[in-house]
Parts: sequence; C-alpha cells; structure tokens
Amino acid sequence: MTMTPEQASSFHETFGRLVSGVEQVLLGKTFVVRLGFIALFSEGHLLLEDFPGTGKTSLARAIAQSLDGSSNRIQFTPDLLPGDITGVSIYDQRSGAFDFHHGPVFANVVLADEINRASPKTQAALLEVMEEGRVTVDGETHPVDAPFMVIATQNPIEQAGTYRLPEAQLDRFLLKASIGYPDHASTVRILEGAGVRAHDTVVPAVITAKEVVELAALVRTVHVDPSINDYVSRLVEATRSAVEVRLGVSVRGALALVRAAKTLAAASGRHYVVPDDIKSLAEAVLAHRLVLDPEAEFDGVTASSIIAQLLLETPPPSDRQAV
Repeated sequence: MTMTPEQASSFHETFGRLVSGVEQVLLGKTFVVRLGFIALFSEGHLLLEDFPGTGKTSLARAIAQSLDGSSNRIQFTPDLLPGDITGVSIYDQRSGAFDFHHGPVFANVVLADEINRASPKTQAALLEVMEEGRVTVDGETHPVDAPFMVIATQNPIEQAGTYRLPEAQLDRFLLKASIGYPDHASTVRILEGAGVRAHDTVVPAVITAKEVVELAALVRTVHVDPSINDYVSRLVEATRSAVEVRLGVSVRGALALVRAAKTLAAASGRHYVVPDDIKSLAEAVLAHRLVLDPEAEFDGVTASSIIAQLLLETPPPSDRQAV
C-alpha cells in the first residue's frame, strides 16, 4: 500500500502545525525545526552540535512538549553510570525477588544533554537502546516506549574532560544538525521577549504519541522510484571513493537517507520522493558518517564540503515512473 495524495496533504498540515508551535521557542530556524520532526517521523534520532546558547536544549524540549507523550532529560556528566540511564534491579526483601526500576530512558522523547561529557561506557548504554529499542538488565529485557526518540546535544568547544563519540556510534543518529546563531530580525524578536525565560514557554501538544506511531507507519509507505534508489546508491558509493575520505557511508547511511527523504516528501505534501528531497537532506544524514583522511582535515576539508561537492558531481535522475 502506498500513501495517497490525500494522506500526504493531511500529513503536511499536521507537520506544519508541529513546526509552527516549536518556532515559538526557536525563532528563525525553520529548517532545523523541520529536521527535528523529520527524525521523529522517520523513527530515528537527532544529534545537535553547536556552540553554547544557540538553543539546542530549548529545541529538544519544545519537540517533546509538542507531543502528548512522556519526556525526560538526562544531564550527562563524567560520573554518570549506565544504570542511571537504563534503570537498575533492586532486591525487594518483602517479595524475595529483584524489582526493576525504570531509568529516564523510558520515555517517548529523551533529551541527552551534553552526551560527550559522559564516559564511553555510559554513552554505549544509551546508544544500545537507541539501536535495539529495548533495555536488558540482569538478563531481563524491557522494551522502551513507542515512539522513542533521543535528541542528543554536544558542544564543539570545551573538549577538555569530554569523550568524543566514536564514528560507529555517530552512525546511530539519523540526522546531525547545527542550529547556528539567529539572524538580526530574529535576535531583535528574542530580545523583545527577554522578560520571559525560555523554560517558561510551553509549546502546546499537537498530536499524541499513538498518532506519531501511526503517522510514522504511514510515512514508510511513501513511494520511492527505482531511479531515486539508484541516485542514493551512486551518491553513497561516491563517498567511498573520494580521495579525502578514509571511510565512506555505509548501507545504514543510505537507508537512513531514503527514510528521511520519505518523511520530507510527506511533509511537503507529496506521496512520492523527488531528487530535491535527497539533496536537501544529504548533508544532515551523511556528513557525520564520513571519516576523513587526517591530511585532508589538516588542509581544512570538511565532511559537509565533500557532500556538497559530490552532489554537484553526481547527476540526479531526470524522470520518474508514474505512481
């Protein structure tokens, strides 16, 4: 079954209301807000990397509030333990059995604030549940809530005492984005509301957690023409042969790009993917999956610039089959 034009139009309307609500908190950053909800409906996770004070935590909190579901915030610190995230089994003397106490990861939206400040062992505990959708403690498996989305933040500065996420763990994030500083007009609007703290702004819930699950299932039915799959395959293969790249994009990255493109198509009111969907999301989905050659990094080459160049060199399909 393929999404119908009517269903695409309805999804577009719902998506627009979600974005409009969050934009009350994060002014002038429509594209980044859209990326957050693309990750949600693509059943993926979002990594926000930017300088302090750009609104990373506010964006994550606003996305959580826009859903009538549960949300938790975890402040990552060097002394945070895996059990502080997943939960622990505690012996109950009255019953003579171990009772599992759920950790903060059991929520629809989990904000992992400054994830690179925790130890690799603690990071791995979160990234495992991100991939598997369940927690195993003392041999017993506990599924997390649905939908389940992790929004992690990290700062590119103040690296002393932090633990950089390995490339294999970065690959677990569907999208990586940077918010950046607001433009002049948005800054003026923010200053006009300086009397209201960001924490005091509550974004009204637009949809329920159950509706998110249903819409995510609907998004999976968006039509993808074989020529689009061929385009993505050629683009991914080009990352592996680029001279500046030591490790290119895996098949997981290609699948992630198609999944995200389906959501963007539906958010745009279409029931089929077009090449521009791939182009719009290529950097956010693929750049953080590249491992650059050290000499290229020394010369100032970035993963984003490589993706931009490959998009210019890889011709998109010129036509598509009828849906």
